[in-house]
Amino acid sequence: MNAPAGFAPTFAASPCGGLAIAINGEMTVLRASGAMWLPDHRALIVADLHFEKGSAYARRGQLLPPYDTRETLDRLEREVAATTPAVLVFLGDSFHDGAAEDRLARDDAARLAALADGRRLVWVVGNHDADGPRALPGEIIDEMMLGGLLLRHEPQAGLQPGEASGHLHPAAKIAGRGGRVRRRCFLTDGGRVILPAFGSYAGGLNVKDVAFAGMFAGRPLAAALGADRVHAIGWTSLVGD
Repeated sequence: MNAPAGFAPTFAASPCGGLAIAINGEMTVLRASGAMWLPDHRALIVADLHFEKGSAYARRGQLLPPYDTRETLDRLEREVAATTPAVLVFLGDSFHDGAAEDRLARDDAARLAALADGRRLVWVVGNHDADGPRALPGEIIDEMMLGGLLLRHEPQAGLQPGEASGHLHPAAKIAGRGGRVRRRCFLTDGGRVILPAFGSYAGGLNVKDVAFAGMFAGRPLAAALGADRVHAIGWTSLVGD
């Protein structure tokens, strides 16, 4: 389903505070946590968790509190409890580097393993974790089709109808009377979607950056994450860094 030039996505508020929007004909809910819910498949999708980023920085002498994995897992478990998915998909860069799995605390590893209980757990590999986990349960794949969506880590150049990806960590910056506000966001034109980073220490790339150029048929919608709901922000309301 190719989105025509000037295509504008149709969305509505969801009872959970998210935005309900069809992407390439597949109904999705973009949740305030940064997770994407596919109700027809009972699938929960999260991107760029970057587990053990804090411990990676600590090894280089940068003293960040080493609790990012635990905080990310707390939010992920709340999402799983709220949606009770049949399928849980990690959309790449689940680990910050190839040795991150070995640095997991034992209880954090057990919590990750428990996420596979009673559901299909899928690890899409990314550039930070190209081999996937070694000791944790779940399927390790490069990409997968789920209904009308092709799930992969890194978005491909040009128009890619049906692609759902992460990697770029989109962030929306809005200028208002009270100053400028920056929030992680989903970015979509109704044809494809780029998910925000779910990891606590993952950064964000302004959606006005050239890295996003040419990926959308029209002006995309930024679905910015608030404390308890998602805010739909039009392209003309966004500013660069």
